[in-house]
Amino acid sequence: MAQRYGGKYSPDTKTTEASQPKGTPAARRPARVQVDPVGLRANLMFVPPALLTLLSLTDGATGLALGLVGALSWTGAALLLREGLKAEAAYQARKVARRPALPRKILAAVLSGGGAALAAAKGDPSIVTMALYGLAAAGLHLAAFGLDPLQDKGAEGVDEFQRSRVARAVDEAEANLSAMTQAVQRTRDRQLEARVEQFQAIARELFRTVEEDPRDLTAARKYLTVYLRGAKDATVKFADIYDRSGDQQARIDYLALLNDLEQNFAARTRKLLVEDRTDLTVEIDVLRDRLQREGVHLDRN
Repeated sequence: MAQRYGGKYSPDTKTTEASQPKGTPAARRPARVQVDPVGLRANLMFVPPALLTLLSLTDGATGLALGLVGALSWTGAALLLREGLKAEAAYQARKVARRPALPRKILAAVLSGGGAALAAAKGDPSIVTMALYGLAAAGLHLAAFGLDPLQDKGAEGVDEFQRSRVARAVDEAEANLSAMTQAVQRTRDRQLEARVEQFQAIARELFRTVEEDPRDLTAARKYLTVYLRGAKDATVKFADIYDRSGDQQARIDYLALLNDLEQNFAARTRKLLVEDRTDLTVEIDVLRDRLQREGVHLDRN
């Protein structure tokens, strides 16, 4: 979808800046651009079932039945592929993640092969022909879109229980961020959407810090649960009010809330990083002392 340009001299930008509370930092570009993992190739997968349905309308009862079932199979494959690509993108974006519980892309390839076999049966109902077309379609689907992630990933040396705790906490936090995005989109205000994206980028920096060292989860749990849940609820309530009345004071108050949340999340991330560096320094000093007691002298420069 096309987005309106906004810059320093944009009238909308001036209005936004004027409506922001004092002390709000100038809007920064989000740390990471969120790209929709569902691209043109995946969307084109909805074209074959539509064509198969149209071409089956004049093939008689048997041909129509085969065509409709094949089209349904292809449609299911396209829907599963979209969800599989989203799950894969979320998996790749995180340092600690569990493999998708349902291998959607693989199942999409199976359904794609099944749809191709049924479509082939309209012209030649032999088992060999159907199998060849089905295997070819499934293989091409896997070659084009790949497999689902099949292994969990996480920090080395961290037990499965710790990884699971972090993964569950981040899953809940990401769900709250997604709900914030859906709510603010109802305002149809591009500046508000960009401001929420900016806060989400700061929040995800905290997620990545916790994923790198799951021991930080205890110190950050309140941020990943209570604060983000409150931010989601506040965003939903604000969107309801702003969508009905366009209340500018509510807009200013909401921007102030985002500013406070962003500062708190950034401060927590910095504190965790400082604590991690302090722990590393202590571990290095302990190791040096132990080596010196063993008669090994290291150059401290």
